[in-house]
Amino acid sequence: MTAESVLFRRCLVTGGAGFLGVNLVRYLLARGHEVVSLDLAPFDYPERDRIVAVTGDIRDRADVDLAIQGCDLVVHGAAALPLYAPAEIYSTDIEGTRTVLASALAHGVPRVVHVSSTAVYGIPDHHPLREDDPLQGVGPYGEAKVKAEQVCQEFRAQGLCVPIIRPKSFIGPERLGVFAMFYDWARDGRGFPMIGSGHNRYQLCDVEDVCQGIYLAATGPRDKVDDVFNLGAREFTTMREDYQAVLDEAGFDKKIVGFPASPVIWTLRVLEALKLSPLYKWVYETAAEDSFVSIEKAERVLGFAPQYSNKQALVRNYRWYLEHLDEFQGAAGVSHRVPWKQGILGFAKRFF
Repeated sequence: MTAESVLFRRCLVTGGAGFLGVNLVRYLLARGHEVVSLDLAPFDYPERDRIVAVTGDIRDRADVDLAIQGCDLVVHGAAALPLYAPAEIYSTDIEGTRTVLASALAHGVPRVVHVSSTAVYGIPDHHPLREDDPLQGVGPYGEAKVKAEQVCQEFRAQGLCVPIIRPKSFIGPERLGVFAMFYDWARDGRGFPMIGSGHNRYQLCDVEDVCQGIYLAATGPRDKVDDVFNLGAREFTTMREDYQAVLDEAGFDKKIVGFPASPVIWTLRVLEALKLSPLYKWVYETAAEDSFVSIEKAERVLGFAPQYSNKQALVRNYRWYLEHLDEFQGAAGVSHRVPWKQGILGFAKRFF
C-alpha cells in the first residue's frame, strides 16, 4: 500500500458465507485484518474460529447493527441471485443495500465497498463496456443491481465513501452453481453443448482477482476510489476456446459442440417456463453474444492487475471441483455454493 492508502482494522463482509464472501474472508485474514461475516447461511468453513460469524439478514437493521459493531470498513457482497424469486431479489438487493449503508453511516464507518455486477449493462450493442455506459438491467436481478447502485449514490451524497465494483462472472475455489454442470460433464468424459458457435468473446474474472480489486478499492485514497470500476480478466479468447481448456484438462478428447443460437434460446425459454431448465434468462440470452468490459480504469486508478486468464481461472476452478467433489455431491440449490439442478439437460448429457 502507498503512503496515501487507507488502513482499516476490522471489516464486515456481508454475504460472508457465500462463494465470494469466503474467498474475501481468507484474503483479508491473510493480510492481518479482523473479519466479521454477516450471512443468512452459517459460516461453516475451516476459518470459523478465526472470525466473528453473525447469522442474520441484511434486511434486518438489528442484525446489521450487531454485526457492524467495531468495524471500520464494510464490503457489501450479499445479494439474492437470479434464481431467487423476484420479490426476494428486490427486497434483498435494493432494500438490503439501503439497510447496510444506513447502518454504516449511523455507526461512523467511513467506507463501504459495494459489489455490483456487469449485469447492470443489460444486453449491450457494443464492446468493450465502460463504466459510463447506460445501465439497463435485464430481469429482476439486473434491475435490482441498477437500483442498488442508485441507493449507493444517495449515500455518497450524505458523505459516505462507496466504491462500486462491477465484476464479470467470477469463478474459482468454492464456485459451483451453473459451472458445476459443465465440470460434471467434463469429469464424466462428455463433450459440452454451447449456445451458438462459441466464437463470441465472454470475459470472466477469477475470484482472487475480484478480491484484489475489492481490496484496492478498500485501501485506496478516497478521492480516487469513490467511483465505479469494472473488473475482469485481462486475457480471454472465445468461449469455445476458453471452455475447451477444461475438456482438455479432463483428458477424454471431447469437444465443445455449438448449436444455432435462436432455436436453442426459444427452447430454453419454454423449458424455463415449465421449470425444466437449470438456466435463467440472463445466462441463455447472452451466452452467444460478446460480453466483455474495459478494465482500463481499474488498472489506471486502482492499480488493478488481474493474475488469471479465462482459461487459467476455469481450469483452476475445475481442479478445485474435482478435489472437493465428495463434499457437495448430491447437493443442489440456487446459490453459487452448490451445484444447480441440471433439469432436462441431465437427460441430454448422455448424447455427448
